[in-house]
Order: sequence, then structure tokens, then C-alpha cells
Amino acid sequence: MAELRDTGDRYEMDEQGHTSYADYRLKDGTLYIDYVFAPPPLRGTGASGRLMQAIGARARDAGVRIVPICGYAAAWLNRSPDYRDLLA
Repeated sequence: MAELRDTGDRYEMDEQGHTSYADYRLKDGTLYIDYVFAPPPLRGTGASGRLMQAIGARARDAGVRIVPICGYAAAWLNRSPDYRDLLA
């Protein structure tokens, strides 16, 4: 899996020369995922799902809960039994 980068307000992952990302805010131990984006060449390849999986793993390690503002992030968390427990 590609490595997850944290820029301070965005998580990023590179695949096939393109960058998928998730804009976020961290406040009072809660991770708010505002927007998830995959560039057109990566759409349909599972890149956004891999990004969310890496974000979920990082959130679990940090002991934070997730509030998905983005519709994709909400749908992904709700259909992912391994990460559903992270929903705030």
C-alpha cells in the first residue's frame, strides 16, 4: 500500500503518479473528514478506499474518532465493518 502523508490539514497518498487526498480537521480528539478526492485516472481503482483504510488505521492508532462530513467518507465508514467503530 502507498504511504499516507499528513500535511497538517490533508492526508495524501500517491499511486500511479497521481495523488488522492482527504481534507480534514482535528479538534478535541475528533477527526472531521471534510472532503475525499481521487483524480480521474484513479477513480474506480479503489484508491479512495485505500486512502480511507490508511486514515482509519491512523485514527485507530491515535485513539481518535471520525466524523465524516464528506459523503464518500461516510459511506465508506458505514460499509466497512473493520472501521465502523471509529464513527463518532
